[in-house]
Amino acid sequence: MTRWQDNLPQDLQDKIAAVDQQIAPQLAKIDEQVLYNQQRVLDLFRENNVGEEDLIGSTGYGYDDVGRAKLEKIYAGYFKTEDAIVKPQITSGTHAIATALFGNLRAGDTLYYITGMPYDTIQEVIGIAGNNVGTMQDYGINFKYTPLTADGNVDFEQVKHELQTDPTIKVVAIQRSRGYAVRDSFTMAKIKPMIALIKEYAPHAVIFVDNCYGEFAETAEPTFFGADMMAGSLYKNPGAGIAKSGGYIVGRKDLVEHAASRLIVPGSGKSEGATYGYMRDFYQGFFMAAHTTGEAIKGAIFTAALLAKMGLDVSPSWDAPRTDLVQTVNFGDPDAMVKFCATIQHYSPMNSFVDPIPSYMDGYEDKIIMASGSFTEGSTIELSSDGPLRPPYCLYIQGGLSYAHVKIAISHAVNDTFYQK
Repeated sequence: MTRWQDNLPQDLQDKIAAVDQQIAPQLAKIDEQVLYNQQRVLDLFRENNVGEEDLIGSTGYGYDDVGRAKLEKIYAGYFKTEDAIVKPQITSGTHAIATALFGNLRAGDTLYYITGMPYDTIQEVIGIAGNNVGTMQDYGINFKYTPLTADGNVDFEQVKHELQTDPTIKVVAIQRSRGYAVRDSFTMAKIKPMIALIKEYAPHAVIFVDNCYGEFAETAEPTFFGADMMAGSLYKNPGAGIAKSGGYIVGRKDLVEHAASRLIVPGSGKSEGATYGYMRDFYQGFFMAAHTTGEAIKGAIFTAALLAKMGLDVSPSWDAPRTDLVQTVNFGDPDAMVKFCATIQHYSPMNSFVDPIPSYMDGYEDKIIMASGSFTEGSTIELSSDGPLRPPYCLYIQGGLSYAHVKIAISHAVNDTFYQK
């Protein structure tokens, strides 16, 4: 029988076989996690009596959209929050985060990130990068952050000091995923004490979590431990590669209402926003999210193990706890980084004939190399890889609708980068 890897060098085939054996117990753990999360989603669909009529959607103003209201109850139920917004009018994770924050911050308030400098696109929302038109700073909202410690953890003592001495802090933010930072993403085991610290020393503050890439990656979410508000994108984990657009905000009812007024208009808030053509994808995507996220995480585990065997610095390691989709690989060399990324593009189902070229993108300060041959533009639950062309030349690999696709693409990227001289 002809095998998929027969055209790869024998040494690489041997490494892949060793990796398969090495990671098998870890993949079994992910399968159990998927079953647990899938059961919770299925129970919510059953409890809310989801039917064909809920998939039709609304037009115009979008009033009395029963399917949208029911889906928002499912999101609130899964994340254990009082309320939720799930709308196609949210265009990205950054938009969801900005909407949640702008809706709950006023001039003179301070937004405080305890997990270091936030992701590049959020820096532009705040106004500390790019132009300053329409940013938080343009609206008189203050910003501060506490750098992480040398080992990549939250500086609890400094955070405690800031919370005790700055009465203007209104929202305390936690970024779950690493973004383009060279640090570990924060697991629930690490986020739980962060939330407890904030509640103890600043009980008046709103605890906000940027949950992009994190949904369904563990059996618990930040809102289980007291986060007041959380946001993310539907063309990441919760949409499972099926949703074509949209985002969500979940949390305390008053905070969600404030965000809804910012997103649509004061007075209408959640009650407006047509969903025609979206609801089937949103429902099916959320139903498939536990499985698809599991496939992507299994692909990341394989990636980490194989590239570690190639002598590269990877984070997290193949056997480390996972809390999101992102796998970091430190190439230390721009040419190898670009070549690896190109092969990911060439082994994508869409635009496999395209050669990615580093270039400047809106929202980023450095040139970005990006491979994303996805069915939905910008979807990072589908296999993609990207990173800024700056030392130490880290590539951020995420997503994968199927473990098989990730395994094939990564194996060929290793071959093209390290075996084909």
